[in-house]
Amino acid sequence: MDYSKTLNLPKTDFPMRANLAERELEFLKFWDEIDIYHQVQKKNSGRPKFILHDGPPYANGHIHLGHVLNKVLKDIVVKFHSMTGHDAPFVPGWDTHGLPIEQEAIKAFGLKRHNIDSVEFRKKCKDFALKFVDIQRDEFIRLGVRGEWDKPYLTLMPNFEARQIGVFGEMAKKGYIYKGLKPVYWCAACETALAEAEVEYGDDESASIYVRFPVKDGKGVLPEENTYVVIWTTTPWTLPANVAICLHPDFEYVMVKVNEDKYVVAKELKDSFLEIIGAENAGVVKEFKGSDLERVECAHPFVDRTSLLILGDLVTLEQGTGCVHIAPGHGMEDYEVGKQYNLPVLSPVDGKGHFTDEAGIFAGQFYLDGNKAVLEELERRGHLLKYATFRHSYPHCWRCKKPVLFRATEQWFASIDGFRQEALADIRKVRWIPEWGEERIYNMVANRSDWCISRQRTWGVPIPIFYCNSCGKDLINDETISHLQALFREHGSDIWFAREAGDLLPPGTKCAQCGSTDFTKETDIMDVWFDSGTSHMGVLDEQSVWPDLCWPADLYLEGSDQHRGWFNSSLSTSVAVTGQPPYRAVLTHGFVVDEQGRKQSKSLGNVVDPLKVIKQMGADILRLWVSSADYRSDLAASPNILKQITEAYRKMRNTCRFLLGNLYDFDPAKDTVKYEQLPEIDRWALLKLQKLIRRVIAGYQNYEYHVVHHAIHGFCAVDMSALYLDMIKDRLYTAPAGSAERRAAQTVLYEILTVLVRLLVPVLAFTSEEIWRYVPGDKGGAVSVQLTDMPEVKEEYMDDDLDQKWERLLAVRGEVTKALEVARRDKVIGNSLEASVNLYADDELFSFLEPELLELPIIFIVSGVALNRLNEAPENAKRPENLPELAISIQPAGGQKCERCWMYHEGVGEDADHPTICPRCAEVVKSNDSVVSSL
Repeated sequence: MDYSKTLNLPKTDFPMRANLAERELEFLKFWDEIDIYHQVQKKNSGRPKFILHDGPPYANGHIHLGHVLNKVLKDIVVKFHSMTGHDAPFVPGWDTHGLPIEQEAIKAFGLKRHNIDSVEFRKKCKDFALKFVDIQRDEFIRLGVRGEWDKPYLTLMPNFEARQIGVFGEMAKKGYIYKGLKPVYWCAACETALAEAEVEYGDDESASIYVRFPVKDGKGVLPEENTYVVIWTTTPWTLPANVAICLHPDFEYVMVKVNEDKYVVAKELKDSFLEIIGAENAGVVKEFKGSDLERVECAHPFVDRTSLLILGDLVTLEQGTGCVHIAPGHGMEDYEVGKQYNLPVLSPVDGKGHFTDEAGIFAGQFYLDGNKAVLEELERRGHLLKYATFRHSYPHCWRCKKPVLFRATEQWFASIDGFRQEALADIRKVRWIPEWGEERIYNMVANRSDWCISRQRTWGVPIPIFYCNSCGKDLINDETISHLQALFREHGSDIWFAREAGDLLPPGTKCAQCGSTDFTKETDIMDVWFDSGTSHMGVLDEQSVWPDLCWPADLYLEGSDQHRGWFNSSLSTSVAVTGQPPYRAVLTHGFVVDEQGRKQSKSLGNVVDPLKVIKQMGADILRLWVSSADYRSDLAASPNILKQITEAYRKMRNTCRFLLGNLYDFDPAKDTVKYEQLPEIDRWALLKLQKLIRRVIAGYQNYEYHVVHHAIHGFCAVDMSALYLDMIKDRLYTAPAGSAERRAAQTVLYEILTVLVRLLVPVLAFTSEEIWRYVPGDKGGAVSVQLTDMPEVKEEYMDDDLDQKWERLLAVRGEVTKALEVARRDKVIGNSLEASVNLYADDELFSFLEPELLELPIIFIVSGVALNRLNEAPENAKRPENLPELAISIQPAGGQKCERCWMYHEGVGEDADHPTICPRCAEVVKSNDSVVSSL
């Protein structure tokens, strides 16, 4: 007889691993057909809101692994909150203006920027941005990210632009917007001003020069003849704009004589200065306080101009001479100290980085090439004391990666001082995750200079200001902003570029200063950080477009670089207009690196393309990768790491496959066994399940998804696969199909499955949906697992005594397993069912184990267990170090192997009708036969 046909072997169509990527496409179609996003929103309608506001990525290319990390984290947050009693809408967004898109559009369409009409150029930029909005939208959807993809927000949307200029108008009305001639970061390659958030630092090689300035009027303190104040600078090209030399009022300065020349430097830096210029036999002629030298006049080394000695705290003694070259047009500190002395702000460099006529003999040269020309002129005039080069950290343009310069131009600024203290106070009201984010952004806001918000580009939202052609007075008020908002909502901001100023103003507008009706319009656009920084108003407060949203957001979630970017600009606009922060909590994540911790780049060949991974392995592998490590630091990715993730995925999937396979004949409505009637081992499994729920829910609540990952993986690999599921296989396969003992095991398997599948929803979007299709029963009418709620801990299952008892039983099991492995290695047995175990225990452990003796073979998965006193243990018995009260010996089991259950038993052969199986299996087979014959 073939006894395998009498076993209750697992039966399931649930596949193990084949074609994961292809199966995911089926679920994307399913979610689209049932409109899963709005189904979830309908289910959660009326519940408390949880708003995660999406920081908009640039629509200028395919997604990369950083996008995957960011969007999957957001999806995990939203899905968890939607399953824990919240209405958690998610409106994705895109940043669609600015230089990155201008540059890519110029490349894509082969445009010659200065030979094309502004309106036509803006149309090309818009077309390019919308193309990649669609591309990225499809790629994010492919990741399993749920959101209102049919109605995202775009910073080029007319309603968004209208709200944006409304925020600008409110800030202007409060006096926070002004136009000023100040040095700003300037990219000569991109021909535009940059904000601090658009500057990144990298190593660069710079000149290091010591230059002497002849004393022209020593004010009775310094002699004029052969006397020089020495400066040190790393930017020779800024010397044409020099107007002063700054000393520290409290530092000691000395005049040292070198041959016939006398040099003024800081006393502490004298020795290093003399060594650098190679001076010998130099002696100190006189000492001064820095304050003694204020307003001494020097001659510029090559320009017919006075260089005034001034005082300031910006001077340090770290290097150089303690005498700082001041060019207010080329540095913020220079500008600030120059204001105190009413120094002129010279900036003889144009927007393309070429010297203007104001630079005299250097006119027309590119500013970096001017370094060499300046050095040659200094050398010719005898004022260059030393030249060298060195590498140091230098600001670069975030987009073109080329060095930037400080350049004084007339720009529009937002005065941070106008609301700085409010912003700092509001930072303390926000929850920052991790906590160090609070001090980081606090210090950035505390030390931030005014925000340069104007850009000399075309693709963006215009600065909504007019100028009177008669008197030059600027015009912006409630009426002009309101009128422009109506025009923008109807036509978009393109209308600003398509119409003349008179057609954009309310009828009858006159200059408040001179009464003129002739106006021109501002040509600059707003910084893109102002675009995205106003999204809290343009999206969260636009209920007419997105009725599910509300202001402020519960969470902003972006990379840690956004403390100086979007988090900062959003805070500034929100505090300036509303007096409140736009978010209640801010979570930051690290960046994607390779296994060696290096930034991923094409030049290093270490880039992992997420689209290829999805095609080969499936999106759930990437989603599991996101949850696998603490994302608050940098997250490593490589083919080897993804292979490890695949193994972890397989363990979770196979556990669920086993659960499903053994529930093929289980109807939860009819077959569920009450908790009180469950065997202890089943109640222990449910206890472990409650602990898992508690830990996983806490992990989700605390945004610690690596805790979620490792808890679920450990539960599947250890608590289930290595313990409980192994121990109940005999009962599942060999007990009568409808018996109470088998139904008890199935009851537990069903509960474990329905808990696991819901815990996995935020991370394994596709796999959890697939599992849900096979779960028996009506499942509460939920057509998708995303329409269910997170499981809750059943406190009645939390039995401390049972927990402690089974922890001890499993400790004994662990030592027995080790002994079985040794026996297997020594060829005493093959698999564990060929073994019989002799336990030798001291009195206390004996008393503990004796009541469990009949269950021990099941727990150990052996054919027999004998319990003895410890003093009876033979010398060759294994004595575990961790359990000195126990000794173990292993020997082959007696009897013969049962063909049905594979256990060895002395009674195999006693039943003449079934001579190859044990008495227990014979009873089951006979019972089955009698059932069949009665049908």
